[in-house]
Amino acid sequence: MNSVPNKPLPEWLPIVVGALLVLQFAGLGIWQISRGVDKLEAREAFGEPATWSNFHHGAEVRSYQALKSTGRYDSTHQFLLDNIVLDGRHGYYVITPLELAADEPVLLVNRGWVGKSGLQPDMAALARELAISSGRVTVHGRVGSLPRPGMRMGDPLTPSPGWPRMAVFPQGADLAGALGREVQDFVLLLDPKDPNGFVRHWVPEEMGPGKHFAYAFQWFAMGAALAALLVWHSRKQRGNDG
Repeated sequence: MNSVPNKPLPEWLPIVVGALLVLQFAGLGIWQISRGVDKLEAREAFGEPATWSNFHHGAEVRSYQALKSTGRYDSTHQFLLDNIVLDGRHGYYVITPLELAADEPVLLVNRGWVGKSGLQPDMAALARELAISSGRVTVHGRVGSLPRPGMRMGDPLTPSPGWPRMAVFPQGADLAGALGREVQDFVLLLDPKDPNGFVRHWVPEEMGPGKHFAYAFQWFAMGAALAALLVWHSRKQRGNDG
């Protein structure tokens, strides 16, 4: 039985594959720069003196923008975000819906951090601590988001017949489902000077723009090294052919 000889790979194939990888590395570097610029602008916005813009449903917002909005707190349907550590202590973020209008998505307001006492929380005591008037109020804060974990595991909402509801790194859709109504696309981080809040020490995301720029440099460096290797390989190939 005659064996079929293996055909050598085309000489141009490594060049084409390598060029595609160089383009991919460059694209990743550009993306990291874009993310770094976005976070740089967000940090600058966070550091700006607060000039409160009126928020209404449908208005475009940017990260850490200073907003004010008027509505009524829904104190009967609040969330406690578990696994929040502040200064080495475990506790919760208190998320309270603010009803802007009956036919509009509610605005989720992060009223700050409360400490955890014991493994089994006293829900009745917590409910009393979280109590807030349902009268019409104007709140001030920065555009933020819900805390995000590296990986989500299990149900983010603890099964419970009553309120407040415990949650572990939920998304907006999870809270909307529990409330039975839509929510705005962001969370308002209640200003430290506003009443009806708890411990508030808001800071920008831990991964700052510098890390994105460093990652961009790494991608560009890898692309440059691969491009240099391709040039060397091409010249060597032409030398062998000659």
